[in-house]
Amino acid sequence: MSHPVLQALLPVVILIAIGYYIGKKHWVSANGTKDLSNVVFLVLAPALLFRTMSNVHLEDIDFRPVLVYFAAMWLVFGAVLWKLHFTRRAAVLGLASTFSNTLMIGVPLVSLTYGEEGLVTLFALVSLHAFVMLTMVTIVLELALELENARHGKAPKQRRSITTRLVGLGHTLFKAAKASLLHPVPLPIVCGLLFAQTGLKLPSVIDQPLQLLGAAFSPVALLLVGASLAVTTLGGHLRVALLLVGMKNLFHPLVLALLGLALGFSGVPFAVMVLTASLPIGANVYLYAIRYKVAEQEVVAAVALSTMLGLFTVALVMLLVGYLP
Repeated sequence: MSHPVLQALLPVVILIAIGYYIGKKHWVSANGTKDLSNVVFLVLAPALLFRTMSNVHLEDIDFRPVLVYFAAMWLVFGAVLWKLHFTRRAAVLGLASTFSNTLMIGVPLVSLTYGEEGLVTLFALVSLHAFVMLTMVTIVLELALELENARHGKAPKQRRSITTRLVGLGHTLFKAAKASLLHPVPLPIVCGLLFAQTGLKLPSVIDQPLQLLGAAFSPVALLLVGASLAVTTLGGHLRVALLLVGMKNLFHPLVLALLGLALGFSGVPFAVMVLTASLPIGANVYLYAIRYKVAEQEVVAAVALSTMLGLFTVALVMLLVGYLP
């Protein structure tokens, strides 16, 4: 029980299991789960993110491991896109192979494993994670949609000029970028960093409530993960789901680790990036599958299976991370 991997992972497993039991017992209704999700994302997460980053100075953050993380992500995403050809389905499955659940599982796990130092590195990634990845995949999906429409003769009756198409694409990208920046995850990180640069300290009357709310985030988020798993079915997409789990939970962190080692990276920031790459698939992937009407059931199955098997694959990656320099 004294092994550091067990010490970090076991509380996560227990809380997810309790949440699963709560879901199976229907102690929280479907609407109640949605309400709880709003509390986690709109109240608890911003409190934790803002308070943590309000004491961090930009010169103390090493963004180089974050750049390596994105490089590995683009390599894996590009490989999926090449293998499945340039289609909406390929883009969504590529996103599923690279987009981590950095908040609900990543924050508690990194906090237990690496403490405040690890969280600062993780939040540096989280501040850019959704913006970079979702903007990128929006570009790919919009271009793929145009190509599919052209291939199948579904282009608009009135042929649009290249200028009109570019303006439409630009409008879509602007909306995606705006939504990513004003999201309740990156926004408090940026606000916290800006506040930290002023050199001011939060008054205790504000700091203490934020501390209490932030402390509630990890247990409530993990209970919510378990409750969500209790009402999710895998359907008939087990094979695709298993392939995506292999790509996301194992291949993605492997590519990141090899790339980082080749570039001479080491230490806690690099270990945090490898661990983050091994996290289960994030829920935002499902939102894109719904929006572009492709691979919805495959993604639902993959997110659920990735989270369930993630308890084992993350443990394996954590053991191997211990051998990194």
